[in-house]
Amino acid sequence: MAVTNPSRTASGYGTATGTGALAALILVGVCGSPWYVDWAETSTDPGSAGGWFLRLLAWPAWRLESVEPGQGVLATDLRAILLVVFAAAFLYLLPTSQVARVQGSLSQFLSGWAAYVLACAVGTLLAALLTSGGTLLADFQTTGTGATYGFFAGWIVGLASLGGRA
Repeated sequence: MAVTNPSRTASGYGTATGTGALAALILVGVCGSPWYVDWAETSTDPGSAGGWFLRLLAWPAWRLESVEPGQGVLATDLRAILLVVFAAAFLYLLPTSQVARVQGSLSQFLSGWAAYVLACAVGTLLAALLTSGGTLLADFQTTGTGATYGFFAGWIVGLASLGGRA
């Protein structure tokens, strides 16, 4: 009988999709909350890089009640909901089975980051097209803001998906 090293399993790790989706949910849930949004607007300097970043984190704002009388809460919060749903979907659909073979790899980090950028852009575009009464140009500009948010906040989701198994 040969002495061998026991096989190392990844059972102690969460899935890359699960940890990334949880990070996206927490990011949108905490930083998009009405309390954080109010704090970011009143307590940060938009002229500084740190203040700009903290205000950008508040971008997928959700509300407990509808701001506009003709819309329900779902229509108001559709962007935040779609962002989390698409983040989970793209984290699953991107090649995580290929990337997650080497836990903690740079490609796993980049895959999580890219999934969040794509989720933010697609979710924002779909929400803008479904709820906006404005022009297509305004919807595209809103989508650009969503992609910017995904680029600057996506590294958090990328870090969360590090070390997860496929």
